[in-house]
Amino acid sequence: MSTSNTRDIRAAASISLPIEGMTCASCVGRVEAALARIEGVDSVSVNLATERADIRLAGPVDRMALVQAVEKVGYDVPANTVELAIEGMTCASCVGRVERALKAVPGVAEATVNLATERARVRGVVAVEDLLAAVGKVGYEARAVDSAAQASDEDMEKKDAERAELKRDLILATLLALPVFVLEMGSHMIPGMHEWVMATIGLQQSWYLQFALTLLVLVIPGRRFYQKGFPALIRLAPDMNSLVAVGTAAAFGYSLVATFAPGLLPAGTVNVYYEAAAVIVALILLGRFLEARAKGRTSEAIKRLVGLQAKVAHVVREGRTVDIPITEVVLGDLVEVRPGERVPVDGEVTEGGSFVDESMITGEPIPVEKRAGSTLVGGTVNQNGALTLRATAVGGQTMLAQIIRLVEQAQGSKLPIQAVVD
Repeated sequence: MSTSNTRDIRAAASISLPIEGMTCASCVGRVEAALARIEGVDSVSVNLATERADIRLAGPVDRMALVQAVEKVGYDVPANTVELAIEGMTCASCVGRVERALKAVPGVAEATVNLATERARVRGVVAVEDLLAAVGKVGYEARAVDSAAQASDEDMEKKDAERAELKRDLILATLLALPVFVLEMGSHMIPGMHEWVMATIGLQQSWYLQFALTLLVLVIPGRRFYQKGFPALIRLAPDMNSLVAVGTAAAFGYSLVATFAPGLLPAGTVNVYYEAAAVIVALILLGRFLEARAKGRTSEAIKRLVGLQAKVAHVVREGRTVDIPITEVVLGDLVEVRPGERVPVDGEVTEGGSFVDESMITGEPIPVEKRAGSTLVGGTVNQNGALTLRATAVGGQTMLAQIIRLVEQAQGSKLPIQAVVD
């Protein structure tokens, strides 16, 4: 059994697989027998009602072998969808590298990575730990997220901090690179500039000044390219950071020799290229900053939709009303909606009457009357009366959650030509 297809799972670990197609106890016994024959399986318990197989493991087990065993006896293991938040991607090359790493994991049927939202959507029969490990091996950080949940305040604060840091580094790089550019390239644009430099600070002193300013550019705002670029190069998976790191290091290194050890260079080749290293860093940072702003705008629509979701639901349980997060509401719960509140989940009115503002769904500004038997959509606003509804869709199954998911999928979808561009 190849190590790439095997998860090193210790004794007492377990796997849960969804099973489709079982209709009776005979089906349960057939699936249990098929799974029990797989090497590393300690015990198997298949539940017909929940259509799941809980497998207790005694050692390393190939997950795909489990799936194939179930399919061999005539049943299906449906693919599940996992959403990952990916950190560290900066360009289309990063997207392609992460997608290839995810698709190489045994059991993955489809993987799509979105640079704008920094999310990966993976469909298949695979453990989340395997996906996280695959992303980590190519140099990025990943964590699993609930596909129905959206970015938290902590995530938003982190992205705002990244944009602020990029802006600060861009300003610093520009201020330091501008004098270097003027000193070296000014003579090509301003008549008499070269003579003025020679007559005031002198050529060698000018090079010393350019060296000091460029060193600051590379060490402070430009260090991010070296911290990520060279490790990627060592892994034989170069990206945009590697390109910038190699290019600026070459320009700076050659200029360093020309400045402090010109005798090592052939006659006529003693020139400096400090302005190239400094300006490249400033321009790439400008691109990164504009990209970060674009990412922020891309997620604005989703954030506005998320803002329409209620945070708490008043649920009637055991004869009393309790306030719980909407993530804990289950199908069939009786939920009270008070005047002025947003409807927390999709449901059907069982008691009360009111007018509900459904403009977020229909676009119509006139509130709609709701009575017993009427349907309610999560995110709409109750106007003036108290309502009690029975939950018919919760979590990721509500209409609002599906709209949010469609917007995310639209942002993450790719035209066929984009694969060529990537």
